Amino acid sequence: MNRKNTTLARGIDWPVVYLFIALTLVGVLSIFAVEHREGESVINTLFHFSKTYAQQVKWLGICAILAIIILQVDSKLFTATANLLYVAGIGLLLLVLVAGKDIKGSHSWLVIGGFQFQPAELCKLFTDLALAKYLSGLETNFRRLKSQIIAIAIALIPAFITIFQNETGLALVYFCFFIPMYREGLPGEVLVVAFSLVILVISALLVNKDLLFIILSAIALLVLYLSRRGMARRRVRIILVVLIWGFCSSFVMFAVPFAFKHVLRPYQVTRINVMLGKEINPQAGYNVMQSKIAIGSGGFLGKGYLKGTQTRFDFVPEQSTDFIFCTIGEEFGFFGSLVLLGIYIALLMRIILIAERQRSVFTRVYAYGVASIIFFHMAINIGMEVGLAPVIGIPLPLISYGGSSLMTFTALTFILLRLDADRQMVLR
Repeated sequence: MNRKNTTLARGIDWPVVYLFIALTLVGVLSIFAVEHREGESVINTLFHFSKTYAQQVKWLGICAILAIIILQVDSKLFTATANLLYVAGIGLLLLVLVAGKDIKGSHSWLVIGGFQFQPAELCKLFTDLALAKYLSGLETNFRRLKSQIIAIAIALIPAFITIFQNETGLALVYFCFFIPMYREGLPGEVLVVAFSLVILVISALLVNKDLLFIILSAIALLVLYLSRRGMARRRVRIILVVLIWGFCSSFVMFAVPFAFKHVLRPYQVTRINVMLGKEINPQAGYNVMQSKIAIGSGGFLGKGYLKGTQTRFDFVPEQSTDFIFCTIGEEFGFFGSLVLLGIYIALLMRIILIAERQRSVFTRVYAYGVASIIFFHMAINIGMEVGLAPVIGIPLPLISYGGSSLMTFTALTFILLRLDADRQMVLR
């Protein structure tokens, strides 16, 4: 028994563990700073166990137990149950639609025995496992269009269900699974199309529809003119250009307006318009404005721990969850923010290194999925806090307050460590 535990300890990639611990400690300290108020004794705040930071410490204890359990489990269990867990996750997402609880405008929570959690958070883990299971299957030829469509469906089905729970932010995270798919051979043209759709959406919001239609038509005519010599022999090219022009025109003229009117919530549309400068709404932009003030006031070295005025006087709403980064920016400044980003980048690079040294396709795909989820969360959260992305309620990984998020990232990370530990023991 001792020999087994020692071997397992040697197999663990300890740099990932140290970076994981560093981020969770930064999270607890940041949440404590948010809780601490001007005039309060630090000791009183520290021993006030009903505070949010104390709840986060409790969740850290639960996550530590979860991590130990995962490291003791046979890694074959994750491959064997991947599809079953995915189906269970989809079932939980559907259950939310009929039995979910509304919290802060989001119909994405389940309450079981007094414990509330977001299945959409947990389903990211299940989707990563299911995608890894499918792409590593001997019968899967990812060069075929059918296999690519199935893999994309595995990634996006939870996203579409999550949209109906008024959780557009969490739904967007599922698009991160295109990164591991690209690593496994998804054609780059698919990513180009996805990026082009994003540009079309932004263009549809910023440019007059009639003017945009004229621009698209001019581009199509220009392409046809430049390709005129080969057109007589390649009518397929003409048809393709016409079809792309028709799709893009329909997308910006009808699909985008329909989505903004019937799919997105009014407050989400307002936030996007405020971010793009199309609308001035102090109430909708209040969170971001206060967050930018907090980050900007931190300067290069920050005001010092527990000395941030925006934080101490509770100017930033949801500061312990969606806007936790501005606490770090205010109290530790540009330098502290840079150090935090350095920790995240080190973690991502280490996970990619783990992915690339695998013999198992399952572990490689899963590892890239973990890195992609962490990257998307980090980029979107920090982007929305500095005004570069709309406010869509994405937590900062391992730092924002929240049991569902913390447990999901813990499970994601330590399942990867368990899979990698098996690789190292096999090599020995």
